[in-house]
Amino acid sequence: MSFLLINTRKKAARNAYHRFVAEGMTMGHKSEFTGGGLIRSKGGWSQVLSARRLRMQEESDERILGGGDFVSAILKETEEKTRRQLKIRRSGKAIALIINEACREEQISPVELKNGGRRTQVSALRMKIAKQCIDEPGLPLAEIARHAGVSTSSIAKAIARAERRS
Repeated sequence: MSFLLINTRKKAARNAYHRFVAEGMTMGHKSEFTGGGLIRSKGGWSQVLSARRLRMQEESDERILGGGDFVSAILKETEEKTRRQLKIRRSGKAIALIINEACREEQISPVELKNGGRRTQVSALRMKIAKQCIDEPGLPLAEIARHAGVSTSSIAKAIARAERRS
């Protein structure tokens, strides 16, 4: 799929979303759209209170719309990822180490990487490093960009490319 086609679709989707929001704003307050995840999933406060009276406890989080099992699974996945990222950060596997290891494997100088070179192999390595820095220690894009010698938007685009390929 061409870059132009993707951008055209994104622009059309954004415009449709903006129209949707603008139309919704004219509708005023709608009670069916209030409340957190559990309230919405159960169908309102009366169902939540009824379940509590029957001592039917469900995991809930106002940020997540879904049943208790789904909410538990999402929270567990998030906790595991956070725990893994903290462990990597504590181990001292800093971004400099990730960059040096990757450069050594690909036989590319860290200086060439940090100078913002656009050679295909350098760009591919930068993409690999960015993805690894997001997945493992969960570093911010700006920090990765500073160490990789490119802009934050370049890192965001590299990560998007890496995710499309996997």
